[in-house]
This record gives sequence, C-alpha cells and structure tokens, in this order.
Amino acid sequence: MPEAIAKTMTVAIVGAGPLGRSLALRAAQAGLHVVLEDVMPANLRHAQEALRASLGESLMAEQNGAAPRVRFATTIEDAVREAEIAIDCVPDELESKLEIFSLLDRMAPPRTILMTPMQAVSIADLAACTYRAERCVAIALPATALTAAAATTIPLVRTGKTLPEVEQQVSAFWQSLGCTVEFATDGGAGR
Repeated sequence: MPEAIAKTMTVAIVGAGPLGRSLALRAAQAGLHVVLEDVMPANLRHAQEALRASLGESLMAEQNGAAPRVRFATTIEDAVREAEIAIDCVPDELESKLEIFSLLDRMAPPRTILMTPMQAVSIADLAACTYRAERCVAIALPATALTAAAATTIPLVRTGKTLPEVEQQVSAFWQSLGCTVEFATDGGAGR
C-alpha cells in the first residue's frame, strides 16, 4: 500500500492518555482521519483541549461537508466502526490487553488491523485469543518511547500468521508518520 493510500485511512486510538493523544496528533498532522476514544470523559476533554491547541480548529471541525480530521468517541464501537487500524493504548498488562483486544475483535470490522504497544505480553498469544490473529501486530516500544517525537524507527512484532497485506498497511501507516519500521516475528502460540 503506497503512502498516499495510507492518508485515506481512518485510525481508531483507544485511550486518550499521553500516548493516545500523541499518536492522534501525529496521525492527524500526517493527514489521516483519527477517532480517539476513552471511557473517561476527563481524558477526552484533556485530549480535545491539547489537540485543538496543536492542530487548530480547522482540523477539528467539519468543513465543506468533509469529516473532521479528529473525532472523539466515548465507546469502542463508535471509535472502530470505520477504522482500518485500531491502536490500543491501555496499560501493558495481560488482563487489560485481553479485555481490550476482545472488545476490538468483536466490534471492529473484519478488515481492521489491531495494533498495540506491548513488551510484557506476547502478541502471538494475545492474537490467538481473537478471530483475526492474521491482523494483529505489536509495537515493541514502551509507551514513553512512542510518545517521544524522537521515535523514528518503530520495531513491530508480527505473529506467525500475520498477512503480508497487513504488514504493508501497518508500514504505510508508520511511514505516513515519518517513521521506518522493522518487523520481527513472535514465536508464541500464534504460529
């Protein structure tokens, strides 16, 4: 998938904390459509204020019938409805990851790629708990490194079942943010 096609993507980001806000900002600045979700209204308010200050009102509101570049959602179902990629930004703990991946798997369209920053959990094992192991990818960086603007090389971990087209879409996403990617394969249960 060429980088230009990545610009038409809708990216759902689950969790409006520092990492979610940072990724939403980078994706919106790159020209992608972003839906930022959080169940905590205070987190969404802070995210709206921060993104409005960084992006300006023009990217946050509907203009000439075009959808806003950034939209906010209070449910995962609303966030992932049209997403090509869904990135969860919940804590890197097994129970949290299982819960969010289960929700994403049930609510996102079958084409949606599930991506998550994680180091403590195997993406192959997590993907094996979904109906789309071939569409799951881990970002092998801690949240603090991903939040930093200096993260230009993104190490990604695929399962043994990850489809080549998924790798292409994920690569196009990160390239649109000005990053290069390096893939490795997780040898967990997803093989």
